[in-house]
Amino acid sequence: MTSADRALDGAAARSDAPAPDDRCPCLSGETYARCCGKYHSGAQTAPTAVALMRSRYSAFAAGDRAYLLKTWHPSTRPRGLELDAGLQWRRLDIVETAAGGPLDERGVVHFRAHYRDGNESGMQEETSRFLRVKGVWLYVDGE
Repeated sequence: MTSADRALDGAAARSDAPAPDDRCPCLSGETYARCCGKYHSGAQTAPTAVALMRSRYSAFAAGDRAYLLKTWHPSTRPRGLELDAGLQWRRLDIVETAAGGPLDERGVVHFRAHYRDGNESGMQEETSRFLRVKGVWLYVDGE
């Protein structure tokens, strides 16, 4: 087991995971179990860059640091990840995508993630890059 694997194993499990029948935090319209939950549990891997983006957003909403680290490309993955427990992720808007399909090796997803922090509202906008390594999509970085 590598030190990166040990770091992933040591990451805290999700703290606010939705119930299987809850609406998925990524707002796909599906239940959590039929959408991002199957990726978070490890039952499946995301088939596209957009699916990985949605599942990572849901992991942020659920406080699932282990999933976020696991789906981060090793070349850019931080050793640890602290999430702001005060943030409530409210909505994900996929603005634009380039490539990132089941047969692609690279993908780009431009998104806007809306949140509340106490009485303040905010938005994070990013253009994220993804790579498919041995059939598994991973987040590389974003601008």
